[in-house]
Amino acid sequence: MPARVLVAKPGLDGHDRGAKIIARTLRDAGFEVVFTGIRQRIEDIVTIALQEDVALVGLSILSGAHIALTTRTVEALRAADAGDIAVVVGGTIPPADVPRLLEAGAAAVFPTGTPLDEVVSRVRELTAASTSP
Repeated sequence: MPARVLVAKPGLDGHDRGAKIIARTLRDAGFEVVFTGIRQRIEDIVTIALQEDVALVGLSILSGAHIALTTRTVEALRAADAGDIAVVVGGTIPPADVPRLLEAGAAAVFPTGTPLDEVVSRVRELTAASTSP
């Protein structure tokens, strides 16, 4: 059974081309992908993640609010007793913010320009425990 992943666009950011590319790439790599669309509240992302029983939440953020939105997502998943769901974040992320995102609980960070095969490989690693042999 393929791993289920959620690709989400939190906050007011309306640009979704990158998120759609990631969703399609993961789907083509064999993942079952749930895509939320744009302008999602953190609470709704967590609810969808729980309802869809995903192993990973991928946040696509271009608005500059990546630290706050990632922190809030990780905290909301933990509060929902779903801290085992990995959170990754991608988008317009300055290199200096990568360590801060990892400290906030992100399992991986993919700044703009990260090769797609690197994203797939890392998501495979992070979801390996959730797939059936």
